[in-house]
Amino acid sequence: MRTFLVVGLALSTFALAAPLRADESPKERRISREAYRDKMKGGWIGQMAGVGIGGPTEFRWQGTIVPADQVPAWTPETINQFDQDDIYVEMTFLKTLQTHGLDATTRQAGIDFANSKYPLWHANDAGRKRLREGIAPPDSGHPAFNDHADDIDYQIEADFSGLIAPGLPNTAIRLGETFGRLMNYGDGLYGGQFVGAMYAEAFFEDDPEKIVLAGLAAIPKESQYAECVADVIRWHKEHPDDWEAAWKKIDDKYQKNPAYRRFSCSKNEKEPYKFNIDAKLNGAYIVMGLLYGQGDPEKTIVVSTRCGQDSDCNPSNAAGVLFTAIGASKLPAAYTSALDTKTKFNSTDYAFPDVLAVCDDLAAQAVARAGGRVEKSADGTETFVIPVETPRPSALESCWEPGPGAESRFTAEEKAQIRETNK
Repeated sequence: MRTFLVVGLALSTFALAAPLRADESPKERRISREAYRDKMKGGWIGQMAGVGIGGPTEFRWQGTIVPADQVPAWTPETINQFDQDDIYVEMTFLKTLQTHGLDATTRQAGIDFANSKYPLWHANDAGRKRLREGIAPPDSGHPAFNDHADDIDYQIEADFSGLIAPGLPNTAIRLGETFGRLMNYGDGLYGGQFVGAMYAEAFFEDDPEKIVLAGLAAIPKESQYAECVADVIRWHKEHPDDWEAAWKKIDDKYQKNPAYRRFSCSKNEKEPYKFNIDAKLNGAYIVMGLLYGQGDPEKTIVVSTRCGQDSDCNPSNAAGVLFTAIGASKLPAAYTSALDTKTKFNSTDYAFPDVLAVCDDLAAQAVARAGGRVEKSADGTETFVIPVETPRPSALESCWEPGPGAESRFTAEEKAQIRETNK
């Protein structure tokens, strides 16, 4: 009997230690909380770095490549970007989550966004105006009420949704439904969910193509946005050493072809509609930076910037994702040495350290909400144990053939909470 028990225990021990079979996948992933914090910090630094370089070029090159000598040179002080809509809008979303929790409703998000005071444009501006008029989400982002619903806006501010959701694409998708509906619909919404899911994956993956594929898995495969991302991946494989050749193919299909501009806010311009703030075209330029940047921070920012159009938002997203994969502690000192940790972002309560603290707290909540946990070792080291998820994309929809609105309006009590008015 004793021999049987010993053999049985030995076999059990072997079974526990045996590697996974080829047809098995891990059911959870682990990252120390210290590593999470470092990567999350890198993500915020990346956003600031990308928008800092691209800012002076924004929309100055439309349907044309930005000349190499027009890309601003980097200086350490460039990192301090506190007045960019690419960054400060998502601070409002973080504040909503900090105050009301991860289950904050889209109506509460709408009230908070309506009360924001910073300058806005396009879908953000139109959505906020509708909210202040009493049109509640999701109607504030519906094409019937928002002529910019396919624009880039949620895409540029969705970084937060992945930075607080390490390895949790469905959290990023769900947060898109909460916050992206304030101003966007269809491809305009998917762009933000794509970006959020890339950030979520970047905590565990450093291969840019695999990160892009993780983002692609989080949006409806039948959407034009998904088609665009898949095209860029394919064209990169066809022209791995010539990003301008891939850019030309993107331009021919997604800039010049009216079939892919069906809800463009510049559709009334003469051909070829040079100005293009459409989410999917600019999303293509994020992917260009990641794929052709080959994991190099400067090259990623420069390629994404040189693609043109919204050439500060796109490198901000691309660098944010890449810098998350790298982690702040491994970045060149030129990106971190002059970082201002005291100035608050425009019209927000947050300086840089405040943002990190809020994200850290929300990430722990997100992990627990998804069925994960925080393990604490004897020495006090904490580890996020995160269940592996299969992404569940939002339903397929398009701005040019939208479904019916929700007839969603704020109640009198909710309207009383909106202090800001359209001017």
